[in-house]
Amino acid sequence: MNGQINGQAILENVRRYRGIASLYRQTAAFRPGQSWSLLEQASDWEARALSELEAYFATRMDYAAPLAA
Repeated sequence: MNGQINGQAILENVRRYRGIASLYRQTAAFRPGQSWSLLEQASDWEARALSELEAYFATRMDYAAPLAA
């Protein structure tokens, strides 16, 4: 049960981080003078989302390994 709760929290973080990245990309479209900085920040948030996804699948693999044995 705890693994499922943590998994849901991780996926919620992924949604949040990707939403923030999307807002940075949208803002970059309307602020050409700041677009490089904004796109770099969007990339950073996408990297955070990827790290969270990796943690999510690592948690699931850790949980499934004892079940497979």
